[in-house]
Amino acid sequence: MSWGEATHRDPTWRHRSDFIIAIEIDPGDTGITTEQLWARKLDERHFELCCIPFFAYDLALGDVAEVDDDFLVRRVTTASGRYVFRVHFDNENCGLRDDVVLALAERGALVEWSSASMFAVDARDALHGQAIAAYLQSEESQGRLIYETGKTG
Repeated sequence: MSWGEATHRDPTWRHRSDFIIAIEIDPGDTGITTEQLWARKLDERHFELCCIPFFAYDLALGDVAEVDDDFLVRRVTTASGRYVFRVHFDNENCGLRDDVVLALAERGALVEWSSASMFAVDARDALHGQAIAAYLQSEESQGRLIYETGKTG
């Protein structure tokens, strides 16, 4: 287990970002204690998220977050209305990932890779989120992947 920080190699809105902030996360089984987040600085305390969170819950692409003196996210001040899903493939199903990513892109979803077996998915609003969730649920019920939402409530 490696303790450390999750990073975003290819943030979805890299072209908009000009700053990196972070959020503390529960390490659980991953050993990850913080996730760095590409963002666009709005003022000294507020940043728009320019990446799709891999591990942090209740954050989404386009949310405006308030940070503390260490540039750690403390709360979302303006929610973007977007939805996040995380998709994981076991070793047996890793070969299916390109097909799933293509199917998600055809449905208008954005995807950001965390590793060879995991990526985060962005849906633009609640209706789009329902359609993406239905697709992912169908794939999960066939044993092709495991997914979760990025919201706790």
